[in-house]
Amino acid sequence: MTLPSYEDVKLGTMKRAALWLVTVVGEGNVFTKEDVKAVFPGVSQADRRVRDLRDHGWQIDTNREDASLGQHEQRFVRQGVPVWEPGKGTRPSTTITQTQRREVLAKDGHFCRSCGIAPGEIYAGTYESAQLDIARRVVRQPGGGEAVELVAECNRCRVGGRGLTADPETVLAGVRELSGLERRMLAGWIDQDKREFSRVEQIWAEFRTLPEESRTRIRKALTSDD
Repeated sequence: MTLPSYEDVKLGTMKRAALWLVTVVGEGNVFTKEDVKAVFPGVSQADRRVRDLRDHGWQIDTNREDASLGQHEQRFVRQGVPVWEPGKGTRPSTTITQTQRREVLAKDGHFCRSCGIAPGEIYAGTYESAQLDIARRVVRQPGGGEAVELVAECNRCRVGGRGLTADPETVLAGVRELSGLERRMLAGWIDQDKREFSRVEQIWAEFRTLPEESRTRIRKALTSDD
C-alpha cells in the first residue's frame, strides 16, 4: 500500500512526522532536532509532535535510553500505530489519572507484569528496590491493526520493555495446541494469577540471565558433577 506523503500539510504535523520517520529516516537510524526543524520549517513545536508518537507505541530513543546517542540526537527504533490511517491518529491522553492507576495496579495484582516483582522488593543481587508504574503497551488486534493498553511494570522493566508489542493471538494459538490436561493446568495458573516454580526452574531462570562466560562455568560444573 502506498503511504501518504509527509509533505501533505493537510495531515497534521504528528502524522507527517510519522511518515517522515518511516519513509526517510528509517528504523534504526538517527536524526536530530535540527533535522526536524529543517523538514518542517515554520511549524511550531514540531519536535514535540515527534515525541507525541511515543503515546502511540512508537519507540524513539534519546541518550537517556541509548548512551551512544549525542545530546541532540534521537534514534527511530520502531514504528508503532500507523497514525496516518483513518481513526488511528487520535492523540490519547498523556496523563494517567490516579483512578486509572489504581485500577490497573489492582487488575494486575500489584506486581510487575514483566518480571513479577512487587513494589518495595529488592532486585536480586542489588540494593535497589522496585517501584511500580503504569506503562503503555502496543497490543496487536485480531484481524490486524494495533491498540495501546495500560499495564503495570516496575521502573526497570518499563525502560527495558519500550518498543515491545503484545500479541494475544499468538498466545491463543498456543492454547489451542495444548492437551486437555495442559489446558486445565494453565487455567488453574490463570485463575490464581500465579504459578509456583520448582527449584530447578528457578535456577534455570537465573542461569539465563548470566553472561556467556558465567554460563560456561555452570556448564563445566554440571559436566564435572557427572
